Parts: sequence; structure tokens; C-alpha cells
Amino acid sequence: MWDFFETVRHRHSIRRYQPTVVEDEKIHAILEMACAAPSAGDLQSYQIIVVTNSQMRHELRHAADDQPFISEAPVCLVFCADTIRSAKKYGERGRDLYAIQDASIAASFAQLATVATGMASTWVGQFDEQQLMNLLKLPEGLKPIAMLSIGYPAEFPEPSPRRQMSEVVKTID
Repeated sequence: MWDFFETVRHRHSIRRYQPTVVEDEKIHAILEMACAAPSAGDLQSYQIIVVTNSQMRHELRHAADDQPFISEAPVCLVFCADTIRSAKKYGERGRDLYAIQDASIAASFAQLATVATGMASTWVGQFDEQQLMNLLKLPEGLKPIAMLSIGYPAEFPEPSPRRQMSEVVKTID
């Protein structure tokens, strides 16, 4: 088992996957870590939809600007903000921000948990929101925020260049 820093260093967006089925125990472990993520008021104002059906993944692919890896990966997780749940406690800010943050943090935890299980993922934010809502038959108040394609990697790309920390971090003394 890798420590946290190694897990983060080994996280890369993978766009080619092996056709290997992902074990239920690994999906469960990933979902467990996503549900352990911090959230505003501990409300967990999100829902995670697990898509393993190949036809549905193909439909997700089309809703996401026809990105092929979405249907090629054996699992796709769709993270939805539960805007109504958050709004009940936090009003407009909960609806417009906290629920989105909650879903995003859960997706981030899932992405790191995926690496820890020996698999890989790609975060997908480019999709037709309304098409995805219709496809998944989402009720009012659930807003798709991100998809994660998950599977065993069939590629190991070089890490992409990162900005220097001094360009990103500002310290106020």
C-alpha cells in the first residue's frame, strides 16, 4: 500500500484502459473513500452513480463530447451535487457552491482511492449537463458535476508539466 504522497504522485489522467472487469470490492473501497470525504456541515450533499453497463457508458461518452475512454473504461462514476439538500441548511450559497464543492471533494477522494487500488482514472468535466441529466433520469436538485472513468490502465503517460509552486502559492506573513 502506498503512502498518501506516493498515491498523489502516481495519479495521472489515463485515457486507455484494459478491458479487465473491476472487482466489486475495489469499487466498494473507492466509494467508501469518496463517502469519507469532508463536506459542508457533514451533509454529504452529493450522489454518486456507478455505471458499469457498457451501453450506458457509450451514452455517457456521447453526452461528453464523444470522448472514447469513457466507454472503454469498465466503470464510470458520475458525481452529482445535491443542491436541495445543501440549500436546506445553507440557503443560496449551499445550493450554488457548497453542494458543488462536496461533490468535487468526493470525486477527488475517489480519484486518489482509485490509484491506491492499483487502477487509474480520468476526471471528465466536459459534458452536456442537460443530456446527462436526462440520460441518468436525475431528479430535480441533482446536478452532474464530474465523471470519473475508472479501470486498469493500458498506458502510463509521462507526467504533465506542472507550474512551479512559487507561481501558484502566495504567502502572507
